[in-house]
Amino acid sequence: QVQLVESGGGPVQAGGSLRLSCAASGRSVSNIAVGWFRQAPGKEREFVGILRWTGSSSTTYADSVKGRFTISRDNAKNTVYLQMNSLKPEDTAVYYCAVGVLWVGQDKYEATYWGQGTQVSVSS
Repeated sequence: QVQLVESGGGPVQAGGSLRLSCAASGRSVSNIAVGWFRQAPGKEREFVGILRWTGSSSTTYADSVKGRFTISRDNAKNTVYLQMNSLKPEDTAVYYCAVGVLWVGQDKYEATYWGQGTQVSVSS
C-alpha cells in the first residue's frame, strides 16, 4: 500500500518561501513520475508540476508557477519536495503530492497515488 504524507505547509507572507515535503512509503519514488497539484477554495484541482523519472528527469510546470516553484526528490529518503519562492496570495491552496503522474492530454494530468494535502496560505 502506497502512502504519501505531506508536510511543510502553513501561513506565509507574499514574497516569502516555503518548502513542502512528501514522504512516500510502500513504493520507491526513484523510478516513477512524481508531482504536485493544488486546489483553491471553490476551484477545481489544478496541476502544479511534474518531475519525470526517465534519464533526463525533465520537469514541466504550470505557467502560473514557472520560474518560482521547483520539484525535486531525494531517492535515499524516498521523499519528494516542492520549493515555492516568491509566493503570491493566489498561490493559496491545499497542495497535494502525487505519484504516478501521467499526462492525459492537452494540459491535463492525473495520478495514481495521492497525499492527504497540506494547506498553504499566502497573505498580502
